[in-house]
Amino acid sequence: MEAVAKKTKKSVLKREKRDARKEAAKNGPAVAKLKNVPTSPRKMRLIADLIRGERVNKALNILKYEPKVGSPKLEKLLLSAISGWEAKHQDVKLEDADLFVKEIFVDGGRQLKRLKPAPQGRAHRVRKRSNHVTLVLDSMKNTPAAEVETTKETKE
Repeated sequence: MEAVAKKTKKSVLKREKRDARKEAAKNGPAVAKLKNVPTSPRKMRLIADLIRGERVNKALNILKYEPKVGSPKLEKLLLSAISGWEAKHQDVKLEDADLFVKEIFVDGGRQLKRLKPAPQGRAHRVRKRSNHVTLVLDSMKNTPAAEVETTKETKE
């Protein structure tokens, strides 16, 4: 008689897939998120563009001396991402890792809508914007050479 191949349940496959994702996340890049920052996304994107693709030390220096409103918050987020990377990779020294800002993007958050008095009894709407920032750090040693070259070319 032939052996009948047993079909695995969907729940087992889901669990295996979830466990594989968790395992990959332990060794992958560090992700830090900052939600509901009370500045407009446009202002925050100006600062995010300055540090995209830069090495961590240079990015910290840029943020420290940048006079714009959101730079202290992004500096704090970058430090948080560094500590998250250290927690994932305890066997690697931070100096040897050669970290860089792999991705940073700013999405619009919720808007608080307020009314401002206007002439002749009218009212103008004021939209107080907020944003969400996501920052991804990775080591130069873990990334493929082609990806690192493209980030360097875009900065030049």
